[in-house]
Amino acid sequence: MLLVVATSSGSSPGRPGYKMAVAENGELIGSIGGGVMEVNLVEQSRAILSQQPAVAGGLSQPISEQVHRKNVANSSGMICSGKQTVLFKLLTDKNLDTVLAATTGVKTRDGSVLHITADTIKVEPAKARTQNLDIAFERSSDTGFEYRERLGAKNELLIIGGGHCSLALSEMMTKMDFHVSLFDDRPQLNTIQKNEYADEIAVVDSYENIGELVEPNERAYVVVMTLGYNTDFVVIRQLINKDFKYFGVLGSKAKMSTLFRELIDEGFSKERLDKIRTPVGLPINSHSPEEIAVSIAAEIIAVKNKAKI
Repeated sequence: MLLVVATSSGSSPGRPGYKMAVAENGELIGSIGGGVMEVNLVEQSRAILSQQPAVAGGLSQPISEQVHRKNVANSSGMICSGKQTVLFKLLTDKNLDTVLAATTGVKTRDGSVLHITADTIKVEPAKARTQNLDIAFERSSDTGFEYRERLGAKNELLIIGGGHCSLALSEMMTKMDFHVSLFDDRPQLNTIQKNEYADEIAVVDSYENIGELVEPNERAYVVVMTLGYNTDFVVIRQLINKDFKYFGVLGSKAKMSTLFRELIDEGFSKERLDKIRTPVGLPINSHSPEEIAVSIAAEIIAVKNKAKI
């Protein structure tokens, strides 16, 4: 059984796109938010799977509304407030090609769309009306619905510089909904050779060309952490007039103050410089690469989720 969170509101622990697979042999993969709600829906799934031949034609209740409050209809057993809509989709060996296509779509990020209805599940090529939407859900009746989701990571993280902090940040962010690209000009750098986490690693001839490789993108989060002041300066002056969701630079206040003064002297506007987050990351007095990665990741997540920081 495939469980998919289609909508959520309030403090619901499950968010749109969360998925969980309940196998006939009892194995569980993924999560739809945890807690007693998840336990109950897993048990429902197991009960359905135990009578699979009888429901092969489709589920009588493929939509489950979960309300996270006590003493209300459709109570999930949780009291965190909010609610979420969970879809049930029974998968058999006949759906193997679709599962493989979805896996390919996640890996290649080709813009393909997972399309689920009460009767079908398939992977479609990107379409104009869905390719720019992460998730779309329409309910037509008690049992009728259409769910579409663009496959693959929904956000881009571009790390300029491949040192120890970059390695730690790559490891952390690939565990979340980010496609991580790494750029550096040092092909023999041991931290690049150790970096098995980034989705893409590009060794550039020179940072002087980084502007040709990094395009403006409203989904992109850019973090500059090169070897030092001079290379930071080269990168920033090429990217400063491009619009990103987030633009951060690793460096001390003194270093960045000097760098900003030089950029202003070159004619770059203070308005553009004010868009750069530096020193990058939340101020948690971090020192080690891992702590610095936590502070940067937290700031990026706060921006992504529109949290007040």
